[in-house]
Amino acid sequence: MATTLTLTLTFFLLLLATKLPASLAGKCTTTTATKNFEKCISLSTQQASIAWTYHPHNATLDLCFFGTFISPSGWVGWGINPDTPSQMTGSRVLIAFPDPNSGQLILLPYVLDSSVKLQKAPLLSRPLDILRLSSSSASLYGGNMATIRNGASVQIYASVKLSSNNTKIHHVWNRGLYVQGYSPTIHPTTSTDLSSFSTFDVASGFATVHRNSGSRALKVTHGVINAVAWGFLLPAGAVTARYLRQMQSVGPTWFYIHAAIQLTGFLLGTIGFALGIVLGRGSPGVTYGLHRSLGIATFTAAGLQTLALLFRPKTTNKFRRYWKSYHHFVGYGCVVMGVVNVFQGFEVLREGRSYAKLGYCLCLSTLFGVCVAMEVNSWVVFCRKAKEEKMKRDGLTGDDRCGGIHS
Repeated sequence: MATTLTLTLTFFLLLLATKLPASLAGKCTTTTATKNFEKCISLSTQQASIAWTYHPHNATLDLCFFGTFISPSGWVGWGINPDTPSQMTGSRVLIAFPDPNSGQLILLPYVLDSSVKLQKAPLLSRPLDILRLSSSSASLYGGNMATIRNGASVQIYASVKLSSNNTKIHHVWNRGLYVQGYSPTIHPTTSTDLSSFSTFDVASGFATVHRNSGSRALKVTHGVINAVAWGFLLPAGAVTARYLRQMQSVGPTWFYIHAAIQLTGFLLGTIGFALGIVLGRGSPGVTYGLHRSLGIATFTAAGLQTLALLFRPKTTNKFRRYWKSYHHFVGYGCVVMGVVNVFQGFEVLREGRSYAKLGYCLCLSTLFGVCVAMEVNSWVVFCRKAKEEKMKRDGLTGDDRCGGIHS
């Protein structure tokens, strides 16, 4: 049963590997209140889109970026990375936000360096140097008098001089919750916000969405391994220990089955934990606090459980009952934290409504159903034995303390 459920769980979780993050594309339009453009595309995240007209005779690009605010005091930005695709660092961006003094919408240029990503210094406006920007402006949908609010739509206009032999643009976009003075603060760090970049050809209109497939595959591998190890094998091992040892026909074999399942889960979980460390080091400035803390706590508890096997007292030892209490307390705590953290992992991967999560829930529900059935059976057996013992003591007329369950 455990092997079948493990294979089923792994199959459903591997669906994560073929499922791309859900995109929130905006509606593409070439018409604005002030200008019409030739082409447009819907961007992959944040309900954003971009429209443009390319003038090949002088390599000039007129464009309009469409974005939305997520806070009345927030910001919306769009920019170009002249050198490297799929990276924020090195981008030259235009950021729109309400002026802290007047409340009117303003648009300022910024250069993003590595210190911004790590939040080492505030982001200060400065000219866009190597990006030849001839004009720029911003306006809210509904005109300049529209109110900046959560969900308000903004248009960022720009005219850019491109190199005559290059029609591809690596561009980035994002939005944040608030601005300190004239310094926009770091944007949210969900997987959607961290994937707001792409490349498009201004001549053909063909767009390429750059996804960090290596990082995505590593996250999926980390999630699948940990879901199988901490989220299924450890609970299955606990169920084995609780119910198999009550079956006299099994004998001491229950212990070896229990130990084998738990050790397999711990070894797989160690691999998954190591992958988590690698992912954390590969994304400085991005932290999933609760998921990280639960992962460390689960791994520590599992390590203590494994070490406890080396110091397991004999059944005749007077400290045996203390060891059993410790083993049960830490073990069940480890199982609960592991399962909770698996669900946290689904949220981190933005798979809260995925078939993979549904498959995991079905496997977990099946295991829970087995527990309920075994618990009922254990209670029936206990009551039957209690009644038989009472009948032996009192003959055939003793009271039934277990609710009248008859054999």
